[in-house]
Amino acid sequence: MTIEWDAGRLDSDLEGAGFDTLAVRAGQRRTPEGEHGEALFMTSSYVFRSAADAAARFAGEQPGNVYSRYTNPTVRTFEERIAALEGAEQAVAAASGMGAILAMVMSLCSAGDHVLVSRSVFGSTISLFDKYFKRFGIEVDYPPLADLEAWAAACKPNTRLFVVESPSNPLAELVDIAALADIAHARGALLAVDNCFCTPALQKPLALGADIVIHSATKYIDGQGRCLGGVVAGSAKLMQEVVGFLRTAGPTLSPFNAWLFLKGLETLRVRMQAHCASAQALAEWLEQQPQVVRVHYAGLSSHPQHELARRQQSGFGAVVSFEVRGDKAAAWRVIDNTRMISITTNLGDTKTTIAHPATTSHGRLTPEARAAAGISDSLIRVAVGLEDIEDIKADLARGLSAL
Repeated sequence: MTIEWDAGRLDSDLEGAGFDTLAVRAGQRRTPEGEHGEALFMTSSYVFRSAADAAARFAGEQPGNVYSRYTNPTVRTFEERIAALEGAEQAVAAASGMGAILAMVMSLCSAGDHVLVSRSVFGSTISLFDKYFKRFGIEVDYPPLADLEAWAAACKPNTRLFVVESPSNPLAELVDIAALADIAHARGALLAVDNCFCTPALQKPLALGADIVIHSATKYIDGQGRCLGGVVAGSAKLMQEVVGFLRTAGPTLSPFNAWLFLKGLETLRVRMQAHCASAQALAEWLEQQPQVVRVHYAGLSSHPQHELARRQQSGFGAVVSFEVRGDKAAAWRVIDNTRMISITTNLGDTKTTIAHPATTSHGRLTPEARAAAGISDSLIRVAVGLEDIEDIKADLARGLSAL
């Protein structure tokens, strides 16, 4: 049977649509089958109408799919949806969050360039810059995240890029994104913000002046701990450079993972609202526990950047870190005596997770680098899931009772 095809009313008119509508519908183009859900294109290659058609596609003279390493309809739908949510001209997906950072730096920086990376970033990000990018002639310095004067003082004539996480992992430290963007732009540099902890549901770095947004889609974009992926978003000019790297080097996002991320985006705002509400309640409860020395959560009035978080975020996120009385052994006792919460370093899941950053996510850093980043041996990170908050409190109470 031949299906007559006219997109017509089958595709949604999204002009002027709000965030939640875009999260459900942006980027979808229905096939002649008229499917309601997004199609999953599990194919490595595509057929062409003629040899001339193939030549034009490969030369970039004609739009269309060429090879799923860099053109796949399901991945494209995910990229367009993320771009719509972040307010970006274009987004480019990668195989993981680290793959996204790799693609960004390799496409936008060259040997001899200087990059400033916040001291308060994911441990693997520091390892990527220190162990690999430096090997290829990129200079790197690590100013403290919140110290704007330190960022300005660290700039050099060859500074090309600023890279930050805000809020940071695991201490929920922030930087004034608009002010930092002004510092970068005054020196001809770009500002890239890892928006993993907030997602576009809670924070829009591009609207605050950043040039690039990075995500580990593995986290809250998926939301259920199912698969790996990453994405970079920004202007079309910058993203075309990233596309060129992806096309050649190949850290490609799987179409199946892109399809799962599309499903995750459909519930992003409601999940983040629920995560934030439970994290706030847990942080306030932890502040009252005698075994806890300090709680790191920007939603607390005791957090030194609480007002900044209120200005540039619509919510405070789901990650709560706290320091217990004692040392590494004390922190491990708390973790090992929980009975429901999952001991894993992943976050962004419906299931609450608990980890010891000093020996896991930041374990490959030197003790001096951990100390500079504020990662103490007594620090515990909890990524609050969607379970009943009273059950989460009860499990952490079991853990704290071991002290």
